[in-house]
Amino acid sequence: MLPDHLKEHSAAVAVDAFDADAVKAGKFQHGELTLEIAPGKIASVCGFLKYDQKFIRISTVTAVDRHPAEPRFEIVYHLHCIERNQRLRLKCRLAGAEPAIDSVTGVWRGANWYEREVFDLFGVRFLNHPDLRRILMPDDWEGHPLRKDYPITGQRV
Repeated sequence: MLPDHLKEHSAAVAVDAFDADAVKAGKFQHGELTLEIAPGKIASVCGFLKYDQKFIRISTVTAVDRHPAEPRFEIVYHLHCIERNQRLRLKCRLAGAEPAIDSVTGVWRGANWYEREVFDLFGVRFLNHPDLRRILMPDDWEGHPLRKDYPITGQRV
Protein backbone atom coordinates (compact mmCIF):
# COMPACT_ATOMS: atom_id res chain seq x y z
CA MET A 1 0.00 0.00 0.00
CA LEU A 2 1.24 3.44 -0.94
CA PRO A 3 2.21 5.63 2.06
CA ASP A 4 0.02 8.73 2.46
CA HIS A 5 2.87 11.19 1.89
CA LEU A 6 3.37 9.78 -1.63
CA LYS A 7 -0.26 10.03 -2.76
CA GLU A 8 0.27 13.55 -4.10
CA HIS A 9 2.84 12.33 -6.66
CA SER A 10 1.34 11.08 -9.91
CA ALA A 11 4.14 8.62 -10.71
CA ALA A 12 3.85 6.97 -7.28
CA VAL A 13 0.06 6.74 -7.58
CA ALA A 14 0.37 5.28 -11.08
CA VAL A 15 2.87 2.61 -9.99
CA ASP A 16 0.66 1.73 -7.00
CA ALA A 17 -2.37 1.41 -9.30
CA PHE A 18 -0.34 -0.78 -11.69
CA ASP A 19 0.92 -3.10 -8.93
CA ALA A 20 -0.04 -2.44 -5.32
CA ASP A 21 2.71 -4.77 -4.05
CA ALA A 22 5.54 -3.08 -5.96
CA VAL A 23 6.14 0.04 -3.83
CA LYS A 24 7.77 -0.80 -0.50
CA ALA A 25 8.54 2.80 0.59
CA GLY A 26 9.40 6.16 -0.84
CA LYS A 27 10.20 9.79 -0.23
CA PHE A 28 10.17 13.17 -1.92
CA GLN A 29 13.32 15.12 -1.23
CA HIS A 30 15.23 17.87 -3.05
CA GLY A 31 12.55 17.99 -5.73
CA GLU A 32 12.89 14.32 -6.68
CA LEU A 33 10.67 11.37 -5.99
CA THR A 34 12.33 8.14 -4.85
CA LEU A 35 10.40 4.88 -4.76
CA GLU A 36 11.69 1.69 -3.19
CA ILE A 37 10.51 -1.16 -5.39
CA ALA A 38 10.31 -4.85 -4.51
CA PRO A 39 13.22 -6.48 -6.42
CA GLY A 40 11.01 -9.08 -8.08
CA LYS A 41 8.85 -6.33 -9.57
CA ILE A 42 11.54 -4.07 -11.04
CA ALA A 43 11.32 -5.19 -14.70
CA SER A 44 7.54 -4.96 -14.88
CA VAL A 45 7.45 -1.60 -13.06
CA CYS A 46 10.13 -0.22 -15.40
CA GLY A 47 8.17 -1.41 -18.43
CA PHE A 48 5.05 0.27 -17.08
CA LEU A 49 6.93 3.50 -16.36
CA LYS A 50 8.45 3.62 -19.84
CA TYR A 51 5.44 2.69 -21.95
CA ASP A 52 2.54 4.06 -19.88
CA GLN A 53 4.13 6.92 -17.93
CA LYS A 54 6.61 8.00 -20.66
CA PHE A 55 9.82 7.70 -18.64
CA ILE A 56 11.59 7.02 -21.91
CA ARG A 57 15.12 7.72 -20.70
CA ILE A 58 17.20 5.80 -18.18
CA SER A 59 20.16 7.95 -17.22
CA THR A 60 21.85 5.68 -14.68
CA VAL A 61 21.85 2.29 -13.02
CA THR A 62 24.23 2.17 -10.10
CA ALA A 63 24.67 0.47 -6.75
CA VAL A 64 25.41 1.24 -3.12
CA ASP A 65 27.13 -1.23 -0.80
CA ARG A 66 25.78 -0.86 2.74
CA HIS A 67 28.13 -3.52 4.19
CA PRO A 68 27.86 -4.76 6.95
CA ALA A 69 24.13 -3.89 6.99
CA GLU A 70 21.55 -6.21 5.46
CA PRO A 71 20.10 -5.97 2.93
CA ARG A 72 23.58 -5.13 1.80
CA PHE A 73 23.10 -3.73 -1.71
CA GLU A 74 20.88 -1.02 -3.09
CA ILE A 75 20.41 -0.90 -6.87
CA VAL A 76 19.48 2.61 -7.99
CA TYR A 77 17.78 3.55 -11.27
CA HIS A 78 17.44 7.17 -12.45
CA LEU A 79 14.62 7.70 -14.94
CA HIS A 80 13.59 10.78 -16.90
CA CYS A 81 10.28 11.70 -18.55
CA ILE A 82 11.41 14.22 -21.16
CA GLU A 83 7.86 15.21 -22.08
CA ARG A 84 7.11 16.43 -18.51
CA ASN A 85 10.75 17.04 -17.54
CA GLN A 86 10.12 14.79 -14.55
CA ARG A 87 12.74 12.66 -12.87
CA LEU A 88 12.19 9.52 -10.83
CA ARG A 89 14.59 7.44 -8.77
CA LEU A 90 13.88 3.76 -8.12
CA LYS A 91 15.73 1.71 -5.52
CA CYS A 92 15.79 -2.01 -4.87
CA ARG A 93 17.45 -3.60 -1.87
CA LEU A 94 19.27 -6.92 -2.26
CA ALA A 95 20.76 -9.32 0.26
CA GLY A 96 24.53 -9.61 0.20
CA ALA A 97 25.01 -13.39 -0.10
CA GLU A 98 24.35 -13.74 -3.85
CA PRO A 99 22.83 -10.47 -5.04
CA ALA A 100 20.74 -10.81 -8.20
CA ILE A 101 17.93 -8.84 -9.83
CA ASP A 102 16.15 -8.90 -13.18
CA SER A 103 17.77 -6.92 -15.97
CA VAL A 104 15.91 -3.93 -17.41
CA THR A 105 17.74 -4.10 -20.76
CA GLY A 106 14.52 -5.43 -22.25
CA VAL A 107 12.94 -2.08 -21.40
CA TRP A 108 15.86 0.27 -22.09
CA ARG A 109 18.71 -1.03 -24.25
CA GLY A 110 20.87 1.71 -22.70
CA ALA A 111 20.78 -0.11 -19.35
CA ASN A 112 23.14 -2.73 -20.81
CA TRP A 113 26.44 -1.06 -19.97
CA TYR A 114 25.19 0.37 -16.68
CA GLU A 115 24.24 -3.12 -15.50
CA ARG A 116 27.55 -4.54 -16.70
CA GLU A 117 29.38 -1.87 -14.70
CA VAL A 118 27.42 -2.71 -11.53
CA PHE A 119 28.12 -6.41 -12.11
CA ASP A 120 31.82 -5.75 -12.66
CA LEU A 121 32.40 -3.46 -9.70
CA PHE A 122 29.86 -4.77 -7.14
CA GLY A 123 29.20 -8.36 -8.21
CA VAL A 124 25.43 -7.97 -8.58
CA ARG A 125 24.06 -10.37 -11.20
CA PHE A 126 21.41 -9.11 -13.61
CA LEU A 127 19.20 -12.02 -14.59
CA ASN A 128 18.33 -12.32 -18.30
CA HIS A 129 20.98 -9.77 -19.26
CA PRO A 130 22.02 -10.36 -22.90
CA ASP A 131 25.79 -10.01 -22.32
CA LEU A 132 26.69 -9.93 -18.62
CA ARG A 133 30.49 -9.78 -18.49
CA ARG A 134 33.11 -7.41 -17.12
CA ILE A 135 33.26 -3.99 -18.71
CA LEU A 136 35.99 -2.10 -16.80
CA MET A 137 38.19 -4.68 -15.10
CA PRO A 138 40.23 -7.32 -16.97
CA ASP A 139 38.43 -10.61 -17.60
CA ASP A 140 40.73 -12.48 -15.20
CA TRP A 141 40.27 -9.97 -12.34
CA GLU A 142 39.19 -11.58 -9.08
CA GLY A 143 36.60 -9.91 -6.91
CA HIS A 144 34.60 -6.72 -7.22
CA PRO A 145 36.58 -3.60 -6.29
CA LEU A 146 33.72 -1.32 -5.14
CA ARG A 147 32.54 -3.73 -2.47
CA LYS A 148 33.31 -2.36 0.97
CA ASP A 149 34.94 -5.62 2.02
CA TYR A 150 37.29 -5.70 -0.98
CA PRO A 151 40.95 -5.73 0.17
CA ILE A 152 42.68 -2.47 -0.69
CA THR A 153 46.18 -3.33 0.52
CA GLY A 154 48.48 -6.33 0.21
CA GLN A 155 48.34 -9.17 -2.25
CA ARG A 156 45.03 -10.57 -3.39
CA VAL A 157 44.75 -14.25 -2.73
